[in-house]
Amino acid sequence: QYQLVESGGGFVQPGGSLTLSCSISGSSLDYSAIGWFRQAPGKEREGVVCISRRGGYIKYGDSAKGRFTISRDNFKKEATLQMISLETEDTAVYYCALRNQLKDVCGTTVGAYEYWGQGTQVTVSS
Repeated sequence: QYQLVESGGGFVQPGGSLTLSCSISGSSLDYSAIGWFRQAPGKEREGVVCISRRGGYIKYGDSAKGRFTISRDNFKKEATLQMISLETEDTAVYYCALRNQLKDVCGTTVGAYEYWGQGTQVTVSS
């Protein structure tokens, strides 16, 4: 069992940066993949980026390539999402999620993740 809590959201102007954090409690993270997802008003939840259990595999969604960076620290039980060059289209609630994964791979399919945080709001506006 895992509990996930996101933090770091807020209001930022276009072109700005934010770093989101995900604090995870519960079982060991050694056999888990972690993903960041987002949901904008009126839209479906979408995968932003994921990282495999050892960090050796990272998959970016089209919206995140070149602008977002994911990292994890299994000892500290946390994951981060660094976001730069933010655009108004990045406005959404951002979620951290986790799934059990034996292989060092990950995916960004919403339905594949078992554990979710409550989300943190990111608003990009001038």
